[in-house]
Amino acid sequence: MYSREAEESAVLTVAQLMCAVARTAPKARGMDDIETRIIREEKEKLANKMEEISREYDVPFFLRDANNVRQSTLVVLIGTRITPHNLSPCGFCGFADCQEMQEKGGVCAFSLNDLGIAVGSAVSIASLHHIDNRIMFSAGYAALKLGLLSPDVRVAFGIPLSCTGKNIFFDRR
Repeated sequence: MYSREAEESAVLTVAQLMCAVARTAPKARGMDDIETRIIREEKEKLANKMEEISREYDVPFFLRDANNVRQSTLVVLIGTRITPHNLSPCGFCGFADCQEMQEKGGVCAFSLNDLGIAVGSAVSIASLHHIDNRIMFSAGYAALKLGLLSPDVRVAFGIPLSCTGKNIFFDRR
């Protein structure tokens, strides 16, 4: 096995470990609404959607991030469904209770917190294995627009992974 093949294999192994650790990350009330997916073949489609969004909304960082997605070996997607945790009346979502949050299309703060913990846990695995990575709202947003996660997943992040002599996520323009 040549080094490039070994490095790509290592990136895939780390991506799989990232999905596992996102699954086992602590979750409020033990409610698991996290979904993960590893994107390889659809990477170009994801980058194209990010470019489209960049042009449509005039957000240049989507274009920059799309270039990083193209340069990466693969992308780990981590998203969450939004389920009321029924810890009322917590009010963290900005509504009086879970019922009002649902009626008005709000987002449960505990779902978002669980997503943050899952993403943080996942990138710690990449870091421990010295695989370059970057958490991208832009890639998660584009993935949702493309339907790359289940239709009930409402918030997601993309984490492209790379194993090269120079970290592709620094010195970005």
